[in-house]
Amino acid sequence: MKYFITILILLITFQLKAQQIINGSVLNYKDEPIVGANVFINGTYDGGSTDEKGNFLFKTNEKGTQTLTVSYLSYETFLMVGDVSYMKDMVIKLREDVNTLDAVVLSAGTFQAGDNSKVNVLKPLDVVTTASALGDFVGALQTLPGTSTVAEDGRLFVRGGEAEETQIFIDGIRVFTPYTPTTNNTPTRGRYSPFLFDGITFSTGGYSAEFGQALSSVLLLNTIDEPDQEKTDIGIMSVGATLGNTQKWKSSSLSFNASYIDLSPYIAIFPDRNDWKKPYESASGESVFRKKFDSGLLKLYVAFDATNFELTQEDINETEGVHYKLKNDNLYFNGSYQGALSDTWDVFGGMSYTHSKNDVNVTKMLINDTENAIHAKLKFKKRFSNRFKLYFGAEYFADDFNEDFSENNSNEVYGYNDNIAAAYIEADIFISKKLAFKTGFRTEYSELFKEFSLAPRLSLAYKTSNKSQVSLAYGNFYQNPSSNILKYNQDLKAQNTTHYILNYQYNADRKIFRAEAYYKAYNNLVKYETEFTQFNSNYNNDGLGFAKGIDFFWRDSKSIKNIDYWISYSILDTKRDHKNYPNKLQPDFANTHNLSVVGKYWIDDWRSQVGFSYTFASGRPYTNPNLPGMLNEKTKAYNSLSVNWAYLISPQKILYASVNNVLGFKNINGYQYANTPDLNGNFNRRALYQAADQFFFVGFFWTISEDKKSNQLDKL
Repeated sequence: MKYFITILILLITFQLKAQQIINGSVLNYKDEPIVGANVFINGTYDGGSTDEKGNFLFKTNEKGTQTLTVSYLSYETFLMVGDVSYMKDMVIKLREDVNTLDAVVLSAGTFQAGDNSKVNVLKPLDVVTTASALGDFVGALQTLPGTSTVAEDGRLFVRGGEAEETQIFIDGIRVFTPYTPTTNNTPTRGRYSPFLFDGITFSTGGYSAEFGQALSSVLLLNTIDEPDQEKTDIGIMSVGATLGNTQKWKSSSLSFNASYIDLSPYIAIFPDRNDWKKPYESASGESVFRKKFDSGLLKLYVAFDATNFELTQEDINETEGVHYKLKNDNLYFNGSYQGALSDTWDVFGGMSYTHSKNDVNVTKMLINDTENAIHAKLKFKKRFSNRFKLYFGAEYFADDFNEDFSENNSNEVYGYNDNIAAAYIEADIFISKKLAFKTGFRTEYSELFKEFSLAPRLSLAYKTSNKSQVSLAYGNFYQNPSSNILKYNQDLKAQNTTHYILNYQYNADRKIFRAEAYYKAYNNLVKYETEFTQFNSNYNNDGLGFAKGIDFFWRDSKSIKNIDYWISYSILDTKRDHKNYPNKLQPDFANTHNLSVVGKYWIDDWRSQVGFSYTFASGRPYTNPNLPGMLNEKTKAYNSLSVNWAYLISPQKILYASVNNVLGFKNINGYQYANTPDLNGNFNRRALYQAADQFFFVGFFWTISEDKKSNQLDKL
């Protein structure tokens, strides 16, 4: 027995001698103790927590080289590899985790809508519930600051830029023809259904080096990665019908939407100012196929639409009016793959193809336009750490445009091939949770102009408090002239802008405030001496200009029960010497003041959401030939109040109604003057109103799904 006890004592003594003591303290970079941090050796149960002074101490039987781990919420995990015999009296400093929700966000010039974004000024649902938007994502974005109200056009005009200066991307790939065709004084719409998208990023300036060929703005639309269930959506509307379906399998899914629009019944009940021979009619469809792999996601997106209409519009210089007939076919295909190559490497590759054909008949002119365009992109992301990420990639644009023009038995052919190769590199650098940079540059080579361009980009964000931050952004941007110019003349070069942006943002619980000041300098704008672009015009790149202003945005969905509202206001000062301008002038598409107020109110007893959207815009310049100078007068201010009502008949059936410009404001977009003066030497004029002062919409939407709860205005 004594022998056994002796052996046991020796074993215990040996065990105690074999144990190593590991101790030290855990602090932050302000030398303050971190209480409750977990300290342990990987792959063992040996470890402990720090006390109120940040100290820790524990014993281990492990020998040799081991990995010590220190972790604490909102701090980066600390790893130390070394011999346990040296893990004594350590002082370990933890760095703040820059990926936490309260970390700084690079947000200058950027508005986001999506469930995965840290800072959302809009929600995906806002696109279809904003009263003035009529289910169009462009219409919803026009309630944000930085946009100008050009009611007769309908496209995005951003911070003194023309509509062509904003480019639209789906899943990171360029859309060359994003809008449906229309006639004069009738606003266009975006081609694509908002129900297939779950994320929208609208950059009003200073955007990433990844994107080019856009002087003013980029709009990024991201399709849904994975639907939550199988469902069928049916819509019956006062202007047509829609049908959608989603099928879901183990690792793949397929969604499609189809719609048919025919304004004939609507025009019969509510005639407008046009003399319609064939009211607007369109048939469209789009589909997304998704395939999940172990480390990536493949998406195939395709959209097609066919549009036609015929009408006669009043014209002060044509007694019988101007006859206008259009037929358009548009096909867009987009394929992309995004995945992980390793723990630290990600890859994205994609390509789009666009085919658009316009057949236009204007009185005695026949115009046939055909455009074929390709965009291919490959990019990589390398994550060195949470604080340093590197992005780089290359892309190629190819645009083939052809026009056949016939008038009075004469025929002309115009067109061009515009091929652009580009590459970029960019880095995200987080100094701390409070300070971050994004910096890089983009280079492009235009085969058409035989020229290189180099565009640096830089943005900085600093968190001033737990709820606020300031941001700065700078960028140089290039864009080739539009097809209206290039089809006649290719002896030009890319147009250029430089952006400077200062942003302040306050983000509290369901409240957000943004204020942003900016300055844009334009160079190399295209000029010509004729009233419109013509084949015999003289073109050059001698144009220049500027745009400066301040944008304000406030959204609050908390202060008043069941009420969600936002207010946008912009003041813009811009002048350009381009086109046929004799000097720097405020362009006819720019408003000095723009105000939007949007509100939504949920009424429990009625199972309804009612909403309104009010828009005010100061007058835009126009040229009165009875006075000296160009763009010498301004229209009266624009006003429009739109209302909507969504009634939840049952969890999956919704009745929706809206009225645009419910008060019937007679907004004037400008004036058309006679080509020749009257006997008194005055040029007579007529006001250019929109085709209809008001638009009425009624729709019934029914969803059939697995959960028997989802609807087309989900989360209403």
